[in-house]
Amino acid sequence: MDSVQIKYFSGYIRNYKALCGQLGIADDLSREERETEILKKAYAEWGLGMMSHIYGMFAIAIQDGEKLYVIRDQVGQKQMFYALVDGELLCSGDINEIVADARLEKRLNKRMLQHYLFYGYPIGEETFYEGVYKLMPGHYVEFDGKNVTTHRYFKPEFNPDYSKSVDEFASELETVIDEILSEEKGDDKLPYKESFLSGGVDSSYLLAASDAQYANTVGYGEEGFDESSLARHTAEVLGKGFRVKIIEPEEYFERIPTVIDKMGQPLGDASAVAFSIGCKAVREHAEVVYSGEGIDEFFGGYNAHRRELPDDWTYLTCSHIMSEDVVKTLMLDYDSDVKAVDPVAELWSEVQGKDELAKKLTIDISLWLEGDIYLNTDRTSTACGVELHTPFSDLRLFNAASRIPAEYKFMNEQNKYVFRKAASSKLPDEVAFRKKVGFPVPVRKWLRDERFNKPLSDKLFGETSKKFFNQDELRDWWTRYLDGEEFFWSRIYAVYAFLIWYDLKF
Repeated sequence: MDSVQIKYFSGYIRNYKALCGQLGIADDLSREERETEILKKAYAEWGLGMMSHIYGMFAIAIQDGEKLYVIRDQVGQKQMFYALVDGELLCSGDINEIVADARLEKRLNKRMLQHYLFYGYPIGEETFYEGVYKLMPGHYVEFDGKNVTTHRYFKPEFNPDYSKSVDEFASELETVIDEILSEEKGDDKLPYKESFLSGGVDSSYLLAASDAQYANTVGYGEEGFDESSLARHTAEVLGKGFRVKIIEPEEYFERIPTVIDKMGQPLGDASAVAFSIGCKAVREHAEVVYSGEGIDEFFGGYNAHRRELPDDWTYLTCSHIMSEDVVKTLMLDYDSDVKAVDPVAELWSEVQGKDELAKKLTIDISLWLEGDIYLNTDRTSTACGVELHTPFSDLRLFNAASRIPAEYKFMNEQNKYVFRKAASSKLPDEVAFRKKVGFPVPVRKWLRDERFNKPLSDKLFGETSKKFFNQDELRDWWTRYLDGEEFFWSRIYAVYAFLIWYDLKF
């Protein structure tokens, strides 16, 4: 084992006590020491099969003699990027660290720009930089000093079990969640934690089942966007402390460049900025914070999961903001060989024969969850000095969700019904079965205000924009948006995010 080195680790090993017992590791080590020992001894015991024994979130680089293995957790809670430069494999969870290497020539990947405009997030294994790649969830890279080979060790698969009832599955979910949270509660190296809380069931159940002492949310002055009153009510019912950070538009727009810079790649998801402001506020009183990501993708929480898909369509994840025709009109250097379906096609072919919900969830877990949600939560929390724990993304909960029939996930006009049923063991029905609210941000309203939209319009019609985009098309979008066609705001924001990123990085 002397030849084995842990070159990189980012994450949290939730079942560390069980692993320390199995591997003969003292339980009085510091957290850093115990994680290093777990990884080294798990590799010695199980080789690359170690990933099936570790529950939590992780991005790892293990040097074993001449070979380097770079590994990312099964659903991609932690980011990992890599590039081969001068015979060395660079790897990091922060793409900014890789492109900062002077040996790497920074070149824009226009294929990713084209995909980004369609989806609104950097989808798949390519990045915005030519020659820099994202390690996909459930994959590892092997580097022998010359060649880089990528292997998939996990794929989310749904195989419904009809032998159990809704109540039996709900009881199983309760047991799994209690096990996961008991491990978090038992970690004496992390004695104090708080939690994020929205108006929805996911974060409410997490708060109820966890040891978080305070709940945190963000709010707005705009009616129809603020969930803080619902969150406050839930916290009071559960006897938890509660804090709300009211986000003003001035603070929001001022923070956009910082968020995009730390993110490392453009993201057209406006909630990332609100999440960053929330993390910054939480960091004033806590270093470890729970968040409820994973449930919508494991159990079918989005409206797109319920819509019937025409037989000849490919499901292009639950989020896409522009059609190919729109992107073609917008881009000055449109490549007709780059298709919107490209990042999805191989996975889609693999899931044929599954039920429609299973096919959609496989696509969303593999591409959308890691490409948008976890990119946002991992990079923004890390940049704010917050360690974000997402217990509902634990592989054990996915393993339970993967056996639940689609009919149990959509029942009584509710999405993720069986999860809500489990949550009702710890929450009032009014909270457990509350209609999904989401994480809305009033950017679509704020952008009409001349006090806030001048920097945006300057970017939209500035010199950088003229290199990439049809200015007449952008002007048409902008005019129609200001005239009341709110539909255009997401396209405009995505273009704006790219332009900020490009000016920061190039």
